[in-house]
Amino acid sequence: MDIIPAIDLLNGQCVRLYQGDYSQSEVFDEHPVAVAQSWVEQGATRLHLVDLDGAKAGHPVNQKAIAAILKAVDVPVQVGGGLRDRQSVEQLLDLGVQQVIVGTIAVEQPDRVAQLCQDLPQRIIVGIDARNGKVATRGWLETSEIDAIDLVTRMSAAGASAIIYTDIHRDGTLQGPNCDALREVAIASPVPVIASGGISHTRDLLSLLGLESLGVTGVIVGRALYTGALSLPEAIRAVGSGRWQDVPPDLGSSALA
Repeated sequence: MDIIPAIDLLNGQCVRLYQGDYSQSEVFDEHPVAVAQSWVEQGATRLHLVDLDGAKAGHPVNQKAIAAILKAVDVPVQVGGGLRDRQSVEQLLDLGVQQVIVGTIAVEQPDRVAQLCQDLPQRIIVGIDARNGKVATRGWLETSEIDAIDLVTRMSAAGASAIIYTDIHRDGTLQGPNCDALREVAIASPVPVIASGGISHTRDLLSLLGLESLGVTGVIVGRALYTGALSLPEAIRAVGSGRWQDVPPDLGSSALA
């Protein structure tokens, strides 16, 4: 199973939120490039970047920090936050991002996401962030009436390369993953599922291994790594060496073809 360290960018700094609440942000490091390099040195084979300013603004904001990270590391990077039009998606791919994560437009403009998936195969991941089973949008500031499982089914059929599922109530809490919800998502999705939210200990990662056969192929870890509750090398030793599934190796960090 892939262990994917998260780097959440707010005002150019590396932060973590509690349950997606911008008013409860904690700065862990003012130098995200150094953080990215550290995770790679410790064995990370992929990084997960979130432009929190972009998620709130509705368009990418932290491109400078993202570009600096891409220049500093030689592993694939996936980026989300504020990607609500094709131009924003293509700009990040041109920077060298391997895959982009869309969320809000999957709810508000699902046909546009389907077209992106068709035009950019294996480059579009759909992030589905759930609050009480309903999909949250616009940087988690709004909650739609869309059922998370219904959106999983639709976006998988549309050609998403993977689904990132986040239980907002677990995010940043170190309370463990919502395995029941993840099981439902994995059963509903024919494409790989990446778990996100609540990881606090190696035992949480081991609990996800029971879902690997259903298609949960990776897990994003944030706060636990930053607080030292979980060691990245320990996590990798516990559940896998870190390898991305279903992405052609020639994509690498190349620009959009």
